[in-house]
Amino acid sequence: MATDGTKIIDGDRANDTYWGIMDLYDSEASLEMIIEEYPLKPIEYIDDFDLEVYVTSCGLAYWEIGLMTPDRFDYINEVIAKNACVDEWRKLSEKEGASRSRVPKSLVRKIGKKNPKVRTPKKYRKVLNFFFDENEVLGFKLKDGSYRAAICMKTQQYRGNCNYWFVPITFQNSNKPHLESILRENVLGSRIGSGFNREETRKMQPGIEVVWNYIGGNPNFMFGFVVDAVEHKDLLKFKHRFERIGHINFIEGLKRPGSFGYALNFERLENRYQDLDNEIRIFKYEKYPISLLTRK
Repeated sequence: MATDGTKIIDGDRANDTYWGIMDLYDSEASLEMIIEEYPLKPIEYIDDFDLEVYVTSCGLAYWEIGLMTPDRFDYINEVIAKNACVDEWRKLSEKEGASRSRVPKSLVRKIGKKNPKVRTPKKYRKVLNFFFDENEVLGFKLKDGSYRAAICMKTQQYRGNCNYWFVPITFQNSNKPHLESILRENVLGSRIGSGFNREETRKMQPGIEVVWNYIGGNPNFMFGFVVDAVEHKDLLKFKHRFERIGHINFIEGLKRPGSFGYALNFERLENRYQDLDNEIRIFKYEKYPISLLTRK
């Protein structure tokens, strides 16, 4: 099933559609561009279930930003009338089916009336002075006196949030890390299944060949790093715990998450690194040599 719940904005398809429209709108794209990028009548869709998920999430966004018209309202009603989502949810349970049945009816009542307050484009504050740079190696000390290391692989700003993506390094020592010793260590990553042939996968993730060659055989998967994300406002409280070691330049195409979590404080990171081997075993992370994944 292409959704995680019975609400209008539930699951990847609905979120990608709704927030895709809102991101364009907040970026002050013209309404014509938004309609072109996210037409209410999609060019492609998987089935009637997928169509309803797209059309209802798109329709909600249209209504909020003042794009609803009688013709568009009629088309949304036409799609909803097929009951594709209700029928699919009823296969799971009558309760879920009934829940979904109420949702589009509520949507129709809402978007059938003129929006009295069209949403204005939002201006999000951007962080200009980062605590750490992308590709920067950081060392830190645990409460037992030993040292660990991580790489700030990426800084990401989205809808007013700024996150630092930390990738664990396998370094464990009673002495402080230095860049030469770090380069002999591994980082944690994981394989991401690919539904495409090898050539398409290669196009989608430039540089994946180095990982394939390392694994051997004739594999076809995508690669992602194990990531602990820390928000800027949270990192402010414990940024002093880190020491700058140097920089490592990963192959750009490989810099995507394979496993993603959030750390709200230093204690969360400390607990993770205290027994990193156990984390690797439980979550089946894989170790990859840093030297393998860096630009030569």
